[in-house]
Amino acid sequence: MQPVSLTAVPLSVRDQQLWRIARSRTKFQSHLLIFLIINAGLWLLYAFTPDSHGGRHELPWPVWTSLFWGIAVLFQGVAAYSGLNSAERTQREFERLRAQA
Repeated sequence: MQPVSLTAVPLSVRDQQLWRIARSRTKFQSHLLIFLIINAGLWLLYAFTPDSHGGRHELPWPVWTSLFWGIAVLFQGVAAYSGLNSAERTQREFERLRAQA
C-alpha cells in the first residue's frame, strides 16, 4: 500500500479553517517564545552592564523593546486565540445569511 500524501487529500472547508487557526496559533507560540528569550537576554544585559544604567529617574532602556514588542505579541495572541478573526466572522455571517434564505 502506498502512503497517502497530505497534500493529495482535499480538505473540507472546515478543515481548512481549523488548519489556518492551528497555523496562526503555532506562529503566535513561536513568536512568544522568541520574544521571551530575546527580552530576557536584553534585561540580563542591562542588569550586568552597570554603565548602561542612567540616572535614578530614567527608565531602563529594555523597557521600550519589551513594551512595544509585547503589545504586538499581545495583539497577535488575541487574534490567534479569540473569535475575532475576520475569516471566521465572515464565515459565521455567511452561514447566518444562508440560514435566513
